[in-house]
Amino acid sequence: MLVRLIYASRSRETITHDTIEGILAASRQRNPQQGITGVLCYSDTTFVQVLEGGRDQVNRLYGRLLRDDRHQDVILLAYESIDERQYSSWTMGKIRLDKINRSLLLKYSVTGELNPYDVSCCSTVALLNELASTAAFAQRD
Repeated sequence: MLVRLIYASRSRETITHDTIEGILAASRQRNPQQGITGVLCYSDTTFVQVLEGGRDQVNRLYGRLLRDDRHQDVILLAYESIDERQYSSWTMGKIRLDKINRSLLLKYSVTGELNPYDVSCCSTVALLNELASTAAFAQRD
């Protein structure tokens, strides 16, 4: 059974380029063996991540993320069974959310900044779907 899990968290420290590259390197090394695909979205302080794959594998990974010292205020935004993956060719894509078009963020939020704690999970999911459909994500490997 395939599932899609979307969560948000706040970083305990300012998110740097090295932080993101470390997360992506680990994801790209481990995820193919586990059959996990997805995308990591981030700003200076916030992560939103989509994980897709087998139910057991995705839940094990999410459990590890809950214990990861880099994250705080982890919140589950969406979890569902899926018929097909949206990010099937991405071991882990990425997008820096403060670099996308402000009008797109305004479409789904009050302030034009991504804050998954202040909007509905449906708004966050809709934003991610729009970003995926417009090929806004980077490094699809």
